[in-house]
Amino acid sequence: MIEAVSPLPPADVLHVRDTCLCFAAQRAARKLARRFDAAFRPLGITNNQFSLMMRLSVPKPTTVSELADFLGIDQTTTTAALKALERGQLVILTPDDKDKRIRRPALTAKGANLMHAALPIWRAEHAQLDVELAGKSTVIRTALDRLAAPTPPSPNRKD
Repeated sequence: MIEAVSPLPPADVLHVRDTCLCFAAQRAARKLARRFDAAFRPLGITNNQFSLMMRLSVPKPTTVSELADFLGIDQTTTTAALKALERGQLVILTPDDKDKRIRRPALTAKGANLMHAALPIWRAEHAQLDVELAGKSTVIRTALDRLAAPTPPSPNRKD
């Protein structure tokens, strides 16, 4: 039988809650995702699908691997997301001309039309968010981009 152990002191729990950047970023990311999911719900897409299709709106071809890197998620999750969009006829996956193992996702006409409808929703939601953040959204995004940038391995890290 597993025994319960003494919990951490409440002051330690509150200290982590009030100072941990990772926790704050995760909590904010979940709230933002729910907010944008609700905004895009009338179009039948999620915030993640919007972000994925936004990248595919650029005429430069990409691979599933490059798309996963752009989104900051693993390739398996990206493939699953693409399959759902493919079932909805929003995205098409075609084999690469030189290497048939590589798939190149692209928007269909239906997907491009959806993105034209989604962009004004995103702009309006983002403008409201900027008002709520007292015009600080650019500063916040710059800080988040800095955190998300690739970093060299720490000399103290043992993998």
